[in-house]
Amino acid sequence: MPKLAVFPKAFMQALCKDGSMTLSQWIALAAPLKVDGLEWYAGFLEMAEQANWAPLRRQVEDLGMVIPMMCCSPDFTHPDAAFRAKQVQQQLRFLDMTHALGGSYCRVLSGQRRPELSEDEGVRLAAECIEQCLPEARARGITLILENHYKDDFWQYPEFAQKMAVFCKLVNAVNDPNFGVNYDPSNTYLAGEDPLELLRLVSHRVVTMHASDRYLAEGSLEDLRREEGGAAGYAKRLRHGEIGKGLNDYDAIFGELKSKGFNGWISVEDGVDGMDQLERSVAFLKAKIACHWPQ
Repeated sequence: MPKLAVFPKAFMQALCKDGSMTLSQWIALAAPLKVDGLEWYAGFLEMAEQANWAPLRRQVEDLGMVIPMMCCSPDFTHPDAAFRAKQVQQQLRFLDMTHALGGSYCRVLSGQRRPELSEDEGVRLAAECIEQCLPEARARGITLILENHYKDDFWQYPEFAQKMAVFCKLVNAVNDPNFGVNYDPSNTYLAGEDPLELLRLVSHRVVTMHASDRYLAEGSLEDLRREEGGAAGYAKRLRHGEIGKGLNDYDAIFGELKSKGFNGWISVEDGVDGMDQLERSVAFLKAKIACHWPQ
């Protein structure tokens, strides 16, 4: 049966920018949800000090949870080779961090979709950088997970591999047992595409998942597709919402994953409207997991 983690989607500014929340406070907030783990983010302010890694791991594990996944945002499509080399070195440090926290999965991305970058060149650059990280991942017993992402909060351009055709091309360019897909159905809507269509193309490579939901604040999916998938900012027609009440068909998603033998971590990226919302989303997912993976 898949295990459930949560991610502090509502508290990223507080944990990563202004320091108005500590990780100890977030851990305490998450504990009553009774999930299996907490997905971590490499950019948490307190993670800059390596001395904090072991105590934070103990705090989580003392509450009966683990830290299975690390969320990172490397930019591997920059035209400058020296910049890319620094991004690889940073990713290797994040692998050390993941290992120290007891994690088994560490996210990678392709990089930014710069206007001058061709599709073939972007895939080549991203694949080369990912492959440079694989020996360290293998040595640490960690799987690198490529997410069908939209855009890091601090990037100028959206994800290079945002569209499913490019994403699948990059996934197929890296064939290694320590490399897989972190599937996020909501991000597919931001690309103006169908999340189930993407899932059927990559489900055999999916090892982890981000669970969230989006709903249309106005217009239709066709209106959304006529736009550029939010290329200049998150699509205004889409809003985060409680899981199970938005556009995603979790029965279809979980059915496809179950058919491919998926048994990995599902991390809830929700709760932007408060912990009550996150609690309801967790309850919805627990029920769906129990339905599709009965014990």
